[in-house]
Amino acid sequence: MKLIRFGDPGKEKPGIHKDGKNYDVSGFIKDYDEFFFEHGGLPHLAWMLEQHHTVLPEIPSGIRLGCPVARPSKIVCIGLNYAKHAKETGAVIPTEPILFFKSTTAVVGPNDAIMIPRDSVKTDWEVELAVVIEKKASYVSEANAMDYVAGYCLHNDVSEREFQLERGGTWDKGKGCDTFAPLGPWLVSKDEIKDPHKLRLWLSLNGKVVQDSNTDDLIFNVPQLIAYISKFMTLLPGDIISTGTPAGVGLGMNPPTYLKPGDIIELGIDGLGVSKQSVVAFQQP
Repeated sequence: MKLIRFGDPGKEKPGIHKDGKNYDVSGFIKDYDEFFFEHGGLPHLAWMLEQHHTVLPEIPSGIRLGCPVARPSKIVCIGLNYAKHAKETGAVIPTEPILFFKSTTAVVGPNDAIMIPRDSVKTDWEVELAVVIEKKASYVSEANAMDYVAGYCLHNDVSEREFQLERGGTWDKGKGCDTFAPLGPWLVSKDEIKDPHKLRLWLSLNGKVVQDSNTDDLIFNVPQLIAYISKFMTLLPGDIISTGTPAGVGLGMNPPTYLKPGDIIELGIDGLGVSKQSVVAFQQP
């Protein structure tokens, strides 16, 4: 299944994407939130689609898509998790996963604009595979970790490198700015992705492909990440793990290249769809 949420920001309704069209399921499902995943929402949705697919209203084309998960409790991200990306940044290959967080206020839809923060000169792009958790996970073993996965989605882990690396402290201040987490278009249930460790992922800037890699270059794979993170915190249904970005970010270019207003970013992952964001200057909320 391919889950979507559609409508104006803050007023999204649940839907599905099937055979190239989007359908409204809000008559049967309240939202794709923690309660939905925790209480068997995915199998219920599958049953509902089998029983009622012929009566679902089609969503008109052009309707905005939001993040396919409603306000996750947390977004846990992994730094330097592709071998070639670590090399391009001159970093040492980590011996344990590097964890940081993105704020939930950074979450936007897959095709919403990216806003460069006030005083930013080093806003960067990062295509990533995101994993959505289906049930509460604490001290999970690697052997059982995939039982806790609801599905996968596309994520652009937008980053402000000066805030992240030059302002002291942790990376979080360069990761959680408004609009810095475009997610979607779909949450694809795990049964549709045969192997999350063999997916092409790519990103283009103004029509030029700058990232083009495969999840087979991950240093720490999905089961390893779930098991590792769940040692330090409980993962709740609907939480998101973003697994890291491959080589090709602006920070690693010579000279470094960063986003500016008017730039257009497109990105995609095999089976998880494509998203497109325009870059805009800072505007006071």
